[in-house]
Amino acid sequence: MFCELQSTVVIFPGVNPCGDSNGGCSHLCLMSPRQPFYACACPTGVNLLDDGKTCAEGAKDMLFLARRRDLRKISLDMPDYTAVVLPLENIQHAIAIDYDPVEGYVYWTDDEARAIQRSRLDGTGQEILVNTEVDHPDGIAIDWIGRNLYWTDTGMDRIEVSRLNGSARKVLIADHLDEPRAISLDPTSGYMYWTDWGKKPKIERANLDGTERRVIIDSNLGWPNGLAVDFKAGRLYWGDAKTDHIETADLLGGDRRVLVEENLPHIFGFALLGDYVYWTDWQRRSIERVNKTTGGQREKIIDQLPDLMGLKAVDVAAKDGTNPCAINNHGCSHLCLYRPDGPVCACPMGLELVSNGTTCIVPEAFVLFSSQSNINRISLETSHYNQPIPIQGVKEAVAIDFDIKDNRIYMTDVRSKRISRAFFNGSSLEHIIEFGLSSAEGMAVDWVANNIYWADMEKNRIEMARLDGSSRKVLVWRNLDSPRALALDPPSGYMYWTMWGDEPQLVRSNLDGTQRKVLIADLGRVQDLTIDFIDRRLYWTDVDMKNIQSANLLGKCWKKST
Repeated sequence: MFCELQSTVVIFPGVNPCGDSNGGCSHLCLMSPRQPFYACACPTGVNLLDDGKTCAEGAKDMLFLARRRDLRKISLDMPDYTAVVLPLENIQHAIAIDYDPVEGYVYWTDDEARAIQRSRLDGTGQEILVNTEVDHPDGIAIDWIGRNLYWTDTGMDRIEVSRLNGSARKVLIADHLDEPRAISLDPTSGYMYWTDWGKKPKIERANLDGTERRVIIDSNLGWPNGLAVDFKAGRLYWGDAKTDHIETADLLGGDRRVLVEENLPHIFGFALLGDYVYWTDWQRRSIERVNKTTGGQREKIIDQLPDLMGLKAVDVAAKDGTNPCAINNHGCSHLCLYRPDGPVCACPMGLELVSNGTTCIVPEAFVLFSSQSNINRISLETSHYNQPIPIQGVKEAVAIDFDIKDNRIYMTDVRSKRISRAFFNGSSLEHIIEFGLSSAEGMAVDWVANNIYWADMEKNRIEMARLDGSSRKVLVWRNLDSPRALALDPPSGYMYWTMWGDEPQLVRSNLDGTQRKVLIADLGRVQDLTIDFIDRRLYWTDVDMKNIQSANLLGKCWKKST
């Protein structure tokens, strides 16, 4: 048997072209059996420049991929489309992903951790930005000009914004959202766009501060999972996992047309860069792209990779566009939100904008009121009226009070039959009394002893507990006929309440329920009751007389207003 030997070139011992200044290569020098016996190479996804020795500074066009348990980057500069796992920790269920070209951070939402995080691409600087009052954060978008972070939460049914570090958090939209998912921004024009795949699927638009909301598309939609804005060309692109279409329209929903309608079993992630639209498909386990204009040039970027979620395609160096928020945050103390008619300063939850239009302060004087499922605040110091407080799960709030020491709102909900509390910005909701209530329509906080009192009209009881709901105690239960309104005078040790029964009354007792005394017997049905601690008077609303009445704390000097 004869074996043919491959022709080889022998390099004499001691000759190592890579040993001399790395062969002149900027990154990798690889030995070769042929002259010049070495070749320069670059890290994965990076181009070798025309001199054959120098690598580009990095990949220019990139895909960032959320894949449940990890995040990956894919260079679009090289034809092999190799996916590189980012060296990150504790990713439980990543869904949405975005990239900030200014500081080089990747941002993502984690559905299982109920958090929003960020990190540099080398894994340094990984940090949790938002992890309270988060349920299912399905969409995320970076305002790279205004330096703000936007996200949708399909569990809380909200769209929120914060600074890129998670501070100055503010709820922008909390009404008439069913299943908000993808969100995309046009910070050069001042708009945001989002999809909602609920019972009435739609694509909507609003200014970046949440104002001027309008429905763009609400017909022939199923599950619009992905959304991208081509703000240079003035077009929207979206992928629908129920109609199995990729479509495009102008920014007002006109000139709508189908771009792709074949072999799209379940689109989820969606992105746009340059001339191409990119998407992930759960069933095909693939990342694909097509030409954004023709729908042609379809190409698989990644195939047979499970657990594909969100997607972002970026030119990592591009910092397109500008607006006034880019310069010193336009002087805003917290949030600068750009609108088509110019920038506006905005405040995080719990703060108010003063008259200079740039500075946020803690409000000192305000009115809280409930309207069934909504808790609202009216400032008595500024012109910002009727600010909703985003407290989740309120069904029919009747009585509310505020503890100024702890900055918490307390409320009774007669439909869910519980008493709850939350911070002034709507966060950290707790249900402190969840059992044994029927119709708690009167409630008041003892801010001195840190107790809460309530009157239950159906059970004919007045009860109390600590502010956290512990140490619950029935105070008054005899000879009560539909107790309704309740007010406390902790410095004096008294509580006042009204009854709606056959003989309506205004009653006073000690805070422990003893020394009960009827102050006024000839009343209508008193809806609410409060105390003026300066003039030492009681004020109440009478739903039968349809007026506001008052008396001193002994029930004397009774006055009726018209």
